[in-house]
Amino acid sequence: MAIGDIIVGIDIGTSKVRTVVGEVNNFGQIEIICNTSYKCSGLKKGKIINEEEISLSIAKTIKDAEDETNLKINSAYVTILGKYITIVQNSVTKEVKDKYAGISVRDVQNAIMQVKDIEIPDGKTLIDIVPDKITLENGNIVTDPVGNLSSSFTISAQVILAERDYVRQLNSVFKRAGLEIDGIVPVALAERNLILDKNELHDNVMLLDIGAGNTEIGVFEGSTFVHTNSIPVGGDNITHDIALVLNISEEEADKLKRQYGLALKSFIDNDNDIILNTSRDNNKNRIIKSSELIEIIEARIEEIFSIINKEITNQGVKQKINNVVLTGQGIININKSDVARKNQLKHSCKNFNRKGSKHCKTYV
Repeated sequence: MAIGDIIVGIDIGTSKVRTVVGEVNNFGQIEIICNTSYKCSGLKKGKIINEEEISLSIAKTIKDAEDETNLKINSAYVTILGKYITIVQNSVTKEVKDKYAGISVRDVQNAIMQVKDIEIPDGKTLIDIVPDKITLENGNIVTDPVGNLSSSFTISAQVILAERDYVRQLNSVFKRAGLEIDGIVPVALAERNLILDKNELHDNVMLLDIGAGNTEIGVFEGSTFVHTNSIPVGGDNITHDIALVLNISEEEADKLKRQYGLALKSFIDNDNDIILNTSRDNNKNRIIKSSELIEIIEARIEEIFSIINKEITNQGVKQKINNVVLTGQGIININKSDVARKNQLKHSCKNFNRKGSKHCKTYV
């Protein structure tokens, strides 16, 4: 990336589409210059159910971004849910063409070309190569091998595969919106550098993004991307539970969730009365205790973390995790969600909002 380059990213979520425009600054970092979003319900439980609606929402966010930045946007990167991703770990040892001249750019490029040479299963397609470690012949690990005097080097990388049918849908959606796709990036991989601090980037971390309709799981061993998946539950499920159990409207349920959001009933200070304004029972002004509301929230949050625990246990990655980072609009406004998670997963946790600012910290 060169200074002044413009990078555009699009995230298709359950409740909205978000477009972020960044510019490469003098330090080689991407500085956000624009952030737009538009409501969208074309994605349900991680599946594209309405291409037209999603494309219209993308077009709306792009137009708003163009108006704000005075730029013409023709292409963008797009995120993809973990449920459509397969990560293949691969490594290649490359002999250096001229060991007296040092490792060349061509040597590295050839090694990357070789590391992606794997047998791709039916129904999958290659979307990215993520090199994470380069080891010289003497065993030294380097970030940039170019110029090092070594007769050979080994490059370790993750070969990222995606479901071909879903990629085809994404291409169709972008074509409708009049855009090209620059690249397809797993959600967890896209968020890693935005959310994790410098120490966490070198730690064994599980990143949990609990959104409106999905929970994204990303597990990293240092720089190695080892596992990702999507669970079709999120903040909307909590809202639906409240509405169903209390027999009130979704709108009031969401309002109560935000106003009284607490993940554990044991942390209640005052068990206040709550008047239900949209109760469909005979008593239009039904009154409940806040503990009744929080009990509903607690049950769903406990289930979400229980499913996550089962997932990482079945995948054999739980014991590798030293730290858990929790983020996402579906959970961030619910207090003590980090404690609820710790009870289920038995790991330390940090809470962040989507912009990456720290909401709270707890450690074991």
